[in-house]
Amino acid sequence: MMLDYATIFAFVLVDVLFAAVLLILAQLLRPSLPDKVKNSTYECGMDAFGTTEVKTNIRFYLFALLFVIFDVELLFVYPWAVIVGGRDGGPAVLLEMFVFLGILFFGLVYAWKKGALAWEFGDS
Repeated sequence: MMLDYATIFAFVLVDVLFAAVLLILAQLLRPSLPDKVKNSTYECGMDAFGTTEVKTNIRFYLFALLFVIFDVELLFVYPWAVIVGGRDGGPAVLLEMFVFLGILFFGLVYAWKKGALAWEFGDS
């Protein structure tokens, strides 16, 4: 049993050493010619101006989170259809999926009513 772990440890050790050697070689062999132009900030071919801090409206994050939540939960529908479609689940299984989709629908309506899906580009 310990021999199995020793083999895994040996592979991990070789991988870490290999990566470290490659990083050290890259550091030693690469050309290092820093100058003012190379170290300057480049933004789409134009000189950078202003600060790097950008205040983003929280609604963008809320919209992204809502998309991820609904996208991931709707991904459960496909495996359910594959598993249940291959066997006779009866009306109880179909009712279960309608309850699941109903909860998702009411969650979407709730988010819509709360204004989480509104795109307002004013100073908020």
